[in-house]
Amino acid sequence: MKFNKWIFYLVFFVGSIGTAQTSSNKTPLTTIIKTLEQQFNIKFSYAVEDITAISIEKPSNALNLQQTIDYLNAKVPLNFKALDSRYITISRLDKTISICGFILAADSKNTLSGATIRTNNSKVTIASKNGSFNLENIPLETIISISYLGFETKEIRATAFFAAAKDCPTIYLKPSKEELNPVLIPVFLTSGLQKTTDGSTVLNTKKFGILPGLTEPDVLQSIQVLPGIESANESVANINVRGGTNDQNLMLWDNIKMYHSGHFFGLISAYNPNLTNKIVVTKNGTSAEFSDGVSSMINMSTNNEIKSSVSGGAGINLISGDVFVQIPLAKNLEIDLSARHSITDFVNTPTYTNYYKKSFQDTEINADNTTKNSNSDFYFYDYTAKILYDLNEKHQFRANLIGITNELNYSENNNSDDTKSKSSALSQKNIGFGGNWKAQWTPKLSTQLNSYFSRYNIDSRDHRVATDQLLTEANEVIETATKLNLHYVFNEHIRLLSGYQLNETGMLNQTRVSAPFYSSTKKNVLLNQALYAETEYNKNKTYFRLGLRLNYFQKFQKFLFEPRINFRQELSNQFAFKLEGEFKNQTSTQIIDFEDDFLGVEKRRWQLVNNKDIPIAKSKQASFGFEFNDNNWNIDLTGFYKLVDGITASNQGFYNNFQYKNANGSYTDKGIEFLINKTSKKHSAWLSYTFSQNNYHFESFIPSSFPNNVDIRHSVNMGWNYAILENLKMAIGGSWHNGLPYTKPVAGNETVQNGNRYFVNYDTPNSQNLDHFLRIDASFSYNFNFSSAVKAILRAGVINITNQNNIINRYYKVDPNDTSKTIQVNNKSLGLTPNVSFRVNF
Repeated sequence: MKFNKWIFYLVFFVGSIGTAQTSSNKTPLTTIIKTLEQQFNIKFSYAVEDITAISIEKPSNALNLQQTIDYLNAKVPLNFKALDSRYITISRLDKTISICGFILAADSKNTLSGATIRTNNSKVTIASKNGSFNLENIPLETIISISYLGFETKEIRATAFFAAAKDCPTIYLKPSKEELNPVLIPVFLTSGLQKTTDGSTVLNTKKFGILPGLTEPDVLQSIQVLPGIESANESVANINVRGGTNDQNLMLWDNIKMYHSGHFFGLISAYNPNLTNKIVVTKNGTSAEFSDGVSSMINMSTNNEIKSSVSGGAGINLISGDVFVQIPLAKNLEIDLSARHSITDFVNTPTYTNYYKKSFQDTEINADNTTKNSNSDFYFYDYTAKILYDLNEKHQFRANLIGITNELNYSENNNSDDTKSKSSALSQKNIGFGGNWKAQWTPKLSTQLNSYFSRYNIDSRDHRVATDQLLTEANEVIETATKLNLHYVFNEHIRLLSGYQLNETGMLNQTRVSAPFYSSTKKNVLLNQALYAETEYNKNKTYFRLGLRLNYFQKFQKFLFEPRINFRQELSNQFAFKLEGEFKNQTSTQIIDFEDDFLGVEKRRWQLVNNKDIPIAKSKQASFGFEFNDNNWNIDLTGFYKLVDGITASNQGFYNNFQYKNANGSYTDKGIEFLINKTSKKHSAWLSYTFSQNNYHFESFIPSSFPNNVDIRHSVNMGWNYAILENLKMAIGGSWHNGLPYTKPVAGNETVQNGNRYFVNYDTPNSQNLDHFLRIDASFSYNFNFSSAVKAILRAGVINITNQNNIINRYYKVDPNDTSKTIQVNNKSLGLTPNVSFRVNF
C-alpha cells in the first residue's frame, strides 16, 4: 500500500483531549475485529499493542471479505494479509507518513503560534503564525510531543494519527494550572529562549538550541546575551543587571531563595542546567508576589509533572560530570534525583587550567606563582532531589532539596627542607529545603502554599606553621520563609492574586585569630512580613498587570509600600508599546572586606541591614519601549531609568580613596536597550546594543558624584546560529564593550602615610577607563540516536577564539620594596578556552 502526504493526516489524540473533528461514529479496531471474526468465521492473528490505540469508521456490512480487508488496509497503518480462507495476519508497516495540523488553545480557541512539535527522533518544527505545522517522513512508531508555554504537553504515537482525511485536523491544548503569561516570541535568539507578554525572558533548558561558546544551557551564562545584562568581571557570580551588583539579583530555585550562584568561584553556574527545566528572568515590572532583588529576579524551576516512564540522562565535559533520573513510583508519585561533580579529582584539562588561573589569579592561591613550593586541591559538586505527589486531580504536593559545595585546600612548603609552612582551606556551601502544596478548590479558585529553609556557609582556615597562627573566618546565612498565594480566575481575561509572606533571616559573621588572640562574632536576625495583591488583564491586544505590596519590618517598626505596573498594548499586528515600573526593597547585602578576606578567593560577606549604617536598599525603576514583530523579525527598543537608594560604600568594592570609608549613598542608571533578531527554521541572527550611564552619589564623599564601578556606557552583543544539517548546528558570536572605570594614583605622589602604614593615594575616582573588551566565541552541536529511546548530543565550544588579552579590573597597591611607589595589578579575563561535552538522555 502506498503512503503519501495527500491521504494520511493527524485526526485525533490518544485519550481524545486535544483533537477536533473526531467523528462520533468511530469504533475501536479491537471491536471491529471481533465483529468481523463472527461475521466471516475467520481468525485474526496480531499483537494487542499494535491495534489498541486505533479507532476507525466501521466497514459496511455490504462488503465481502476481500473488500473489507482492502478497506482496513486503506484506513489503518497496518498490513492485513490473508494466509488462507480462515486466517488473517495483522502486522505493522515499516513505512513513514507526513502529518500536519493546526494548534489552538482549548479555552480561548486562539491559535498557538510558536508551539513546538517535537519527535523522539529529534525532528522539530514550530507552529506558524496561524498555528499550522507540517512534518514529513515520520515513522509510524514515532512519539510526537506538542508543547506550548502555559499549556499541557501532549504526547502520542504516530499510529494514533493515521487516517485518510482531506484536511489537516485542529488540535486543542489545555491550559496548564501554572499561572504563566502567554508567549510573545516563541524562538528568541535560539530555540529554548522565549519572550513572554509581560516582558520577561524564559529559558527552557530541555529545548535549548545553541549559543556561542556554550556547551550546556548554563542559565547565568545564557542570559548575558540579553541587552542590559552584563558580567563586568566575566563571572556568573557577578551578574550586573542594569548597573546593579550581583547581590541585588533575587535568585530562586523551585521557590527557595539561594544565596550562592557559582561554582569555580563564579565561572560556571551552580545550578545543574540538565535538571532545571525553566528559568524566568525579569528586569522590571515584577509581580507583587516577589520582593527583594532590587535589580532583577532569576526564577528557576524543575520538572513539575509526573511522568509515565523512567527517564534521565548523564553527561561529561572538561570540567564536570553529572547524572539525573526521573523515576515514577506510581501513577501519582515520582522522585527526581541529580548529582554533578567536578572531574578535577582525576584529570586536569586545559579548560580546568584556564578556569583555575582566572579564578585564583589575584588571591593568596596564586595560580601563576612559580616561586613557591605549593599544592592545591579544588573540587565542587551539587545535588538535588524532588518528590512529586498528586493526591488527586485537585491537590499536588512537591518537596525539594538542593545542595551546592565548593571546596579548596591549599598548602605551601619550605623550599629548604620541604616542611609545611602554610595550610589553608576554604569551604562554600548552600543547602535548601522546600515544600509546595497546590490546591484547586473550584474551577476558578486555587491556592498555593510554599515554605522553605535555606542555609549558606563560607568558612576559611589559614594556618601559618612558623608562627603557629590560625586565622578562621565564617559567614553564615539562615533563612526560613512561608508564602500563601490565592489565585482567582474572574473570567478568561482577568485573574486576581493575593497573598501573604513571612520571612525570617539570620546572618552571622565571625573572625578569630589564635596568636595574638582576637575574636569577633556578629549575628543579626530580621523578621519581615508582607501582604500583596494584583490583578492581571489579558484580552486581544492589551495586557495589563497592576499590583501593590505592603512590607512590614518588625525590628524597625517600618512599613514600605511597593506599587508594580506592567502594561503592553498592540498598536497593530506588528507594533506594540510597553510600560513597566516597580518599587522594590532589599534587606541583605554583600559587604566586601579586604583583599585577603577568605584567602582573597571570596571577598564578599552577606550582612543584614540595621537601618543605620546599613539601611534598607530601595529601588525605583521605570521603562518604556516599542516592539516590532513580523515575519520572524523581532525588534525591541526600550528606555529605562533606575534609582537605587541605600547602598553602602563597603559593598561596592572600591579601589580608590573611599575603599576603607563607611557611607550610604545611591546610584542611578539610565539608558537605552536595543535588540534586533531574525529567526527561521535553519538560523537565527541577532544584534543588541545597550547605552547606559551609571553614576554613584555619596553626599559625604568629595566628589559626591562619580561613575559607577560597572559603568559600561556602550555594549554590543551579536551572534548567529545555523542548522547545517537537521542534527548538526553551529553558532558564532561576539561581545564588545568599553572598558570599566578605574582610579589611578596621583602622579608624583602615589602613596600617603598614616602612622606606620602606607596607602595608595588615589586620584579622582573612576576617572580612567580600561581598554575595550572584545571576545569572540563559537560552538557546535551534533545530535544522534543510539535507539528510538536513547538520544545523544555532542557539543564543542571555544571561548575567546582570538585569545584576546582583556583586562577586566585594575587597581594599585603599595610597592613593598619602595613605599613611595605603587604596583599596578591587572586582572585578566579568560584566554582561549575550549570545552567539549557529551550527553546521553533516555
